[in-house]
Amino acid sequence: MLANRVRKRFAHLQKRFARDNIDCFRLYDRDIPEVRAVVDWFAGHLVIAEYVRLQTGPEWLPAMAEAVGTALNVPPERRHLRRRATGHGEGPRYAPLGQTGRRIAVNEREMRFLVNLDDRLDTGLFPDHRDTRSMVRSMAYGADFLNLYAYTGSFTCAAAAGGARTTVTVDRSSTYMDWTRDNLELNRLWSDKHRLVRADTLDFLDRARLEGRLWDLVFVDPPSFSHRKDEGTGFDVSRDHPSLLRRVLAITRPGGTIVFSTNHQRFEPHFEGLGVGSLEDITDATVPEDYRNRQIHRCWRIRTRGPAT
Repeated sequence: MLANRVRKRFAHLQKRFARDNIDCFRLYDRDIPEVRAVVDWFAGHLVIAEYVRLQTGPEWLPAMAEAVGTALNVPPERRHLRRRATGHGEGPRYAPLGQTGRRIAVNEREMRFLVNLDDRLDTGLFPDHRDTRSMVRSMAYGADFLNLYAYTGSFTCAAAAGGARTTVTVDRSSTYMDWTRDNLELNRLWSDKHRLVRADTLDFLDRARLEGRLWDLVFVDPPSFSHRKDEGTGFDVSRDHPSLLRRVLAITRPGGTIVFSTNHQRFEPHFEGLGVGSLEDITDATVPEDYRNRQIHRCWRIRTRGPAT
């Protein structure tokens, strides 16, 4: 069943995406109740991820990978397997899978990004946000852009390609800061107008407010959960997003725009009392056609009060 579904889906999507120079997309999204997995295409490689449950044993995922790889004539060395936990509190979810350091460049319309398909649960690029990146690119001309919880900086690249006046990219991982610079250099966008800041996002926002710094366009996509050594409770996006957004609003210029996103599957927004100019749910416009799960992420465009910059 899985092999037939993936074969048909690839035939349907590949030619159309190739015309747009897109070579990373989702082929299978838990379509069949008995097959709780996702399959992604990354420029001739397959990433097959199982959502772990008690009914599947250690041979289940390799069997699914063999079926998909054979159906699409992808050799074993280009098949990359993942096991994903399905809930918070089920043990480490982001432990390293390997230490190859091997990355490949993939295409997304006019841009290129580096991905690592072996070493971690996530690859360095979230294809479900490709249309969000295009949206940010279209809004970035002449703007001072801030990218929070930036990961590998794909949104920074999008804003830079769209003509942002300056960019600031914030993540607490030095690995991801280096990766961001590599992505900017890959797209021939690196210059002294781009600043990379290794810092906790909440600490950065508090310092920026005290310093009176302001940005026109902000992208914020926090983790569902995170922990700091000095903070016992950690960050929970369901509980803490109002406080986070108040901090972001404090450093956004009048008439500026915040794009807020989360991939928390049970997220309930609480935007009451934020005092914004406008707030629009843009999820439908940002989830691409290849994702059967139309809430693979949730996304809002928030405009601050005051004249547009």
